[in-house]
Amino acid sequence: MRRSLLLVAMLLVSFATSIAPRATAAEPPSAPTPPVAPTPPSITVPVVAVPSPPTVEAPAAGAPTEGHVKPRARAPVASRPGGINPCMTPDPGFGIYDEWSRKVSMGQLLAPQKGGVSPSGAFDLIVHFHGHEALRKEFVKSADGIILVAIDLGIGSGAYSSAFASRTTFEHLLETVTREMARRSGRPNAKIRRLALSSWSAGYGAVQQILIQPAGKAVDAVILLDSLHAGYLDGAHKVSPAGLDPFVAFAREAARGKKFMYQSYSSIIPPGYASTREVAHFIIGQLGGRLRTAQRKDVLGLAMDERFDQGNYHVRGYLGDDKPDHCAHLGLIKDIVRAHLNRRWNPPRGVRVKPRPAAATTSKPGPTVKGKLGRANAKTR
Repeated sequence: MRRSLLLVAMLLVSFATSIAPRATAAEPPSAPTPPVAPTPPSITVPVVAVPSPPTVEAPAAGAPTEGHVKPRARAPVASRPGGINPCMTPDPGFGIYDEWSRKVSMGQLLAPQKGGVSPSGAFDLIVHFHGHEALRKEFVKSADGIILVAIDLGIGSGAYSSAFASRTTFEHLLETVTREMARRSGRPNAKIRRLALSSWSAGYGAVQQILIQPAGKAVDAVILLDSLHAGYLDGAHKVSPAGLDPFVAFAREAARGKKFMYQSYSSIIPPGYASTREVAHFIIGQLGGRLRTAQRKDVLGLAMDERFDQGNYHVRGYLGDDKPDHCAHLGLIKDIVRAHLNRRWNPPRGVRVKPRPAAATTSKPGPTVKGKLGRANAKTR
């Protein structure tokens, strides 16, 4: 009997065990999903919205390139005054200046062999964007102490706008220029006294950015050589003011005599966006000014047909709608420096201390062109 009861108990325990829920091993917890870093807000660069520039044929070696002009049939070189091709002018050498130095954060620096810095360490500086070699050939003809930094970043104003969208880019450039001038002059207290921004063709994108930055307040002069475009208003063939506010504001200051601004334009009509002529007319209109007709021959075959002068704001309009006419605007820098900046700034003089053959240059010499240079001393005033 006792054995029977024990057997029944064992059977009951076995049955209960079989129907009880079995404990399953817990699955290992899944690895936590790493937190996703928040996407930084995009920064909208205030640039002029214009269509992508058309492809431009490669110029001859050493000739400047332009980012916003589709050249028409080039006028024969022999038909231009003096037989000079404005895109490949004769090289006069470096004058009182040393050759280009790359001891700056961007571009290259042109400084007198000696001098160009006052006893207190002050010097005057032009920062130019686009076409550095072509500009240098004209700059050295009249500059006698102003420091030049020239920067080429490729075709299209977008490359210049993007490069200088951050305020630190231009500020760092000025710091490196100051350090290099301190080294060259032996004056550790070297500092920039007067500052100008200059551009040709697509280079205006950099000027546009710098003028809206804190460093832009120190700019005393702006020079635009066939170099300021804008978009059109939607559905209308009218200049859009987007991106032009800093230029209009600077023109007002120049017209009042507080700053200096020189603006030139050609008759080139770009595809789908406002020409340099239209933009100049727009800015003059914002100032309530009126253009005057003009008829004068100028440097490198330029033919002036319009002009405007109010205070220190000077505008010069020229005929011509081909590539050489566009290049010829670079020749204006010689007389802008001579007739305006040298008088306005009275920069510390530079001197040449070591002779050098006039043909010495960092670029390959252009093809020999017969004929005289022509009226190289035409005034821009």
